[in-house]
Amino acid sequence: MSDAVAVITGSAEPKTTARLDTETHDLRGRTVRGALVAGMAQGTAFVLRTGSMIAMARLLFPRDFGLFGMVTAFTGVLALFRDFGLSMASVTNITVTEAQLSTLFWVNLAAGVTLTGVCALSAPGLAFFYHEPRLVLITLALSTGFLFSGASVQHRALLQRAMRFGSIAIADTAGLMVGIAAAITMATLGFGYWALVVLSVMPAAVSAVCVWAFTGWIPGRPVRQSGVRSMLWYGGTVTLNNFVVYVAYNADNVLVGRFWGAEALGIYGRAFQLISIPTENLNSTISQVAFPALARLRNEPAKLNRYFLRGYSLFFALVVPLTASCALFAEDIVQVFLGPHWRDVVPIFRLLAPTMLVFAVINPFGWLMMATGYTARSLRIALMICPVVILACFFGLKGGPQGVAAGFSAAMLLLAIPVVVWAKYGTAMTARDVVSSTWPPLVAVAFATAITFVVSRFLTAFNLALLHLSVESAIFFGSYAAVLLFGLRRYPAYLMLLREIRPVTNAG
Repeated sequence: MSDAVAVITGSAEPKTTARLDTETHDLRGRTVRGALVAGMAQGTAFVLRTGSMIAMARLLFPRDFGLFGMVTAFTGVLALFRDFGLSMASVTNITVTEAQLSTLFWVNLAAGVTLTGVCALSAPGLAFFYHEPRLVLITLALSTGFLFSGASVQHRALLQRAMRFGSIAIADTAGLMVGIAAAITMATLGFGYWALVVLSVMPAAVSAVCVWAFTGWIPGRPVRQSGVRSMLWYGGTVTLNNFVVYVAYNADNVLVGRFWGAEALGIYGRAFQLISIPTENLNSTISQVAFPALARLRNEPAKLNRYFLRGYSLFFALVVPLTASCALFAEDIVQVFLGPHWRDVVPIFRLLAPTMLVFAVINPFGWLMMATGYTARSLRIALMICPVVILACFFGLKGGPQGVAAGFSAAMLLLAIPVVVWAKYGTAMTARDVVSSTWPPLVAVAFATAITFVVSRFLTAFNLALLHLSVESAIFFGSYAAVLLFGLRRYPAYLMLLREIRPVTNAG
């Protein structure tokens, strides 16, 4: 056994133990630094993903994306089981021994091998379900990704425990860059949907190699009585929760693909991917840092409440204008990022905007529940969401992809308040706390929308979509920032955050 576990955490504990530092006096500094690193990484990822999306939309056809989406709707379900929630269990436990980490590694690897086999065996069934024989080879190729993911789960968890977000960022960025380069090359050479397969598998392989190199940890043999039972129980609950949520949030793709075909699914999938990229990147950035920080504070309710609300208000303030701009500038966004032959994406793109807004409202409460051990409650909330969303999408099916998108958004708007009320129940958080965190961005967006609407009447001379979008965005986001920071006096709160960053970065 190497000394990696002790070295990574910077702990003075014995070399056989990785201890989660419960000291919180420098937690703010480490959290802010982590947020900076994760934010820069996600910013890079956003640019790379957006660039690859623009390139792929012009090199491939809707049917290529539809075929790929038919398979990923299923492989996404399997992907929920590849770490069995054990990465989160490793991060939230105060102390993790070498025996526990090694045992969890082999559990994850076994899960990866099993999922690879299940995915490969399901290939003929998927081809039969969608009446599309080409899905067999696509499914077999995508199945290999589970091996790489299973082999790297605990290594990533070690880095996250130590809040070494820079190492995670390098691994993810390297994988993404290699995958995008390979995918664009293949698309240019005419390999069609195979470029999307490479874009899915290659980043996982490169990232796995990187995190192994960064940790230097070589797992030992699994130990029967290593005390992982409680961690497996936690991980199982997390996995079941993720499974239920995935079924709810991907029923739309399955229904569109099954009843309207690959072409319609390709259009619907492009709309969903394009509108969700900003939200997903911000959610990934903040949750990656917030989760270990909240886990350290789970025994200090007042401080936990304060930290969560600060992160929540920041996340919401960033997501709301992005979501609103998608609804306002849908035509120009689709024209610029996908191209003129994707015009059918526009109405779907606009109809999905409310869904993204509700995600911004409820997703952070998922971090809170998972980090503080309320996994059973999170599962019950997911079981409430699932049937409502599926039924709404099913009833919208007659209207095609647009009807499904409208049903999805209607269901999420209906669920937003019940989910928040249930998630915060029993915590120190009040309804007033939640409203105080959300109303300033909503008011600022309303003012910015009105200003942009008035000014846009004078922008008819800008016929080029990119120029028109640039001018509109500058007006909208500039107005939003001015109203939020100065009109609603949120400037001092963000200035305080900047002052917290300065000593941390100087020390780093």
